[in-house]
Amino acid sequence: MKDKPRQTSKDLTDYWQRAATIHCRASLNLRARAKRFVWITVIRTTQVFKRCFDIAVSFFALALLSPIYAITAICIALEDPGPVIFKQKRVGLKGHTFLIWKFRSMVVNAEAVAKRMIEQEQTTDTVQLKLAGDPRITRVGTFIRKYSIDELPQFWNVFKGDMSIVGPRPVVLGEVAAYSVEERQRLLAKPGLTCFWQVGGRTDLDFENQVMLDVQYIRSTNLWLDIKLLLQTVPAVLLGKGAY
Repeated sequence: MKDKPRQTSKDLTDYWQRAATIHCRASLNLRARAKRFVWITVIRTTQVFKRCFDIAVSFFALALLSPIYAITAICIALEDPGPVIFKQKRVGLKGHTFLIWKFRSMVVNAEAVAKRMIEQEQTTDTVQLKLAGDPRITRVGTFIRKYSIDELPQFWNVFKGDMSIVGPRPVVLGEVAAYSVEERQRLLAKPGLTCFWQVGGRTDLDFENQVMLDVQYIRSTNLWLDIKLLLQTVPAVLLGKGAY
């Protein structure tokens, strides 16, 4: 019995060219379009549900926490008269910039204090001032930072659509400018009030681990995960772990 002749690469190419009839190409094209349609539908549906979730949670939070807002505002104004709300430009989804809202936790002339300390060589930069004992932080500020009360006004950012309940924490412009390609993946999701590393250690985690957890969230995001992280945030905030 004679062996069958081996097929060369040219034979295989000729075979697939003959097989790829107009009917086959149309069938493959139709399948590709159907898969793309399903994928886009799933993504957009998830985004709609996530936005509805954000609106509902932020609306009820703004209403239920209004007494805490009032008490915090009064305490800030009594200790250090001046603006109660601190606004700062941050970078969000796909590089979109917005003004983030926070309760003011520092003295009104915080920038002048930092500049004076640097000139007196008591510190080298503002990064070192972010450690415990920062002279710019008021007594009320220390307390509201520890329990993340200073972040509560960001429910308004969520309600407006600048932020989400769950997502990578929004970053300042200067930080984004120094991002690597991998770190820029954090901008592929809308920034959030809480995230993996907020629950798992907050500022006790180094920057590399924060990026890793943010990217992990973006790749696995779903509504049930958001609800789980939101519920885990409550004990993390009450314990005040990793907050300065």
